[in-house]
Amino acid sequence: MATKRKKLDLLGVGESLRDVFYMIHDATLSCSINKDRCLLCLEYADKIPVKSVVKVPAAGNSANAAVGASRLGLKTGLISWVGNDYSGRHLREALKKEKVDLRYLVEDTKFPTSEATIINYQGEKTQLVYFQPRTYVLPECQEARCLYYSAMGVKHAPVDKKVLEYLDCYPATQLVFQPGTTHIKSGLDAIKRLIAKSHMLILNKDEAEQLLGDGERTVCSLLDKFIKLGAKTTIITDGKNGSDSFDGKTHWHMPAFDGKVVETTGAGDSFACGVTVAMLKGLSLEKALRWGSANAWSVIQEVGPQKGLLDSAGMKKVLKKFSKIKAVVHKH
Repeated sequence: MATKRKKLDLLGVGESLRDVFYMIHDATLSCSINKDRCLLCLEYADKIPVKSVVKVPAAGNSANAAVGASRLGLKTGLISWVGNDYSGRHLREALKKEKVDLRYLVEDTKFPTSEATIINYQGEKTQLVYFQPRTYVLPECQEARCLYYSAMGVKHAPVDKKVLEYLDCYPATQLVFQPGTTHIKSGLDAIKRLIAKSHMLILNKDEAEQLLGDGERTVCSLLDKFIKLGAKTTIITDGKNGSDSFDGKTHWHMPAFDGKVVETTGAGDSFACGVTVAMLKGLSLEKALRWGSANAWSVIQEVGPQKGLLDSAGMKKVLKKFSKIKAVVHKH
């Protein structure tokens, strides 16, 4: 008699991609006076020398989370769509090596695997992302402790609906929602139901401001708004400025851990993954924020979103290294 598979701790849902990184040194950086908005300028119709090229076969927000959570000891799986091509086969091999359950990976026989090209200059990234024009069909899935939903292609509405149906079917499952670019561009009304179902809503400051879109707000007012929309806990990341969170009771500010920056792709994913794993392990939000900061600190010291993801021993070591840096109650 077949044995029933153990329930997954984390089931990621999102488009997977092959990431290709080009590390360049020949460019001009043009910033506005407040340094918040910069333009990366390349000589038009010229050959730009590249220092190095790095390829990550199994990237994408949800794939990054599944890999990161697996390294930290959780049983993880991934609902995603890949082509019947070399990149798709390589992606499967990479995820299998990371002990990510592949039973829900969907092979698209019509379109190849999606891809992102990342130009890295002085530690920061410019991403060119291409999602294949898929018709998303979700496989039937068993209950998981946590559903981690993130970046999708343009036609993500049917997947949004299926995620909500899944949560209705399995009300004990916690939703971690990290909206992707297409979710943000679709606007607040389109994702309100997902926000309302979220155990944790995790996004960066620019995304939060774009979604709410009614003038300047303090970070605490941004957090308050998402809680009023139904999210149980909201976390807003802001790069080197750290992160802020609210669970309906306490506003927390978590400073970033100080360290060198090699490349920032995956910083947000690794932070979200660290927080999610800590919460699934029963830690408080205050402590979980430290796990997120530790994971992000490690990832930005490597090229790509996965090489620096911590395992359990590495997490313990980094938390000890930065033991004095803790979340503090936000004064506002």
